[in-house]
Amino acid sequence: MTLFLINVLLALAWAAVSGSFSPHNIVFGFVLGIAALSLIREQVGSVGYFGRARRVVSLALLFVYELILSAWRVTVLVLSPNMKLKPGIFAYPLKVDRDFEITLLANLITLTPGTLSVDVSEDRRFLYVHAIDCSDPAQTRREIADGFERKIMEAFR
Repeated sequence: MTLFLINVLLALAWAAVSGSFSPHNIVFGFVLGIAALSLIREQVGSVGYFGRARRVVSLALLFVYELILSAWRVTVLVLSPNMKLKPGIFAYPLKVDRDFEITLLANLITLTPGTLSVDVSEDRRFLYVHAIDCSDPAQTRREIADGFERKIMEAFR
């Protein structure tokens, strides 16, 4: 976490030196900070930082992919002449147990079209999910487990 803060400070220092605090320039400064830290990664012990950054980017790319795929599925469902939908709520057994991870998983599920996180059980073992088409809840559970939940555990553990 401290290396991330150092990277942010390097990005802000770049913006101050270059005289422009535009979002593009700050992102460019962040990328330059990553490059600078990668040059001295053995000295500052940042080898794990870059692996985690790669896994977080992988999670973000998975989200964009799932967003596009689920938007397409919902579009096809809505535009089909005979909508054979079976909406429903199912309980998803959680493998993640930290508050941040549960919140992130619930938000990623909610942000993808066709699904909505409804509630978390009191013991934080189940996430209740509403799906626009719940004809195969086991398949949806597998998709969540193999997709978002696996990537979250890879990125943050």
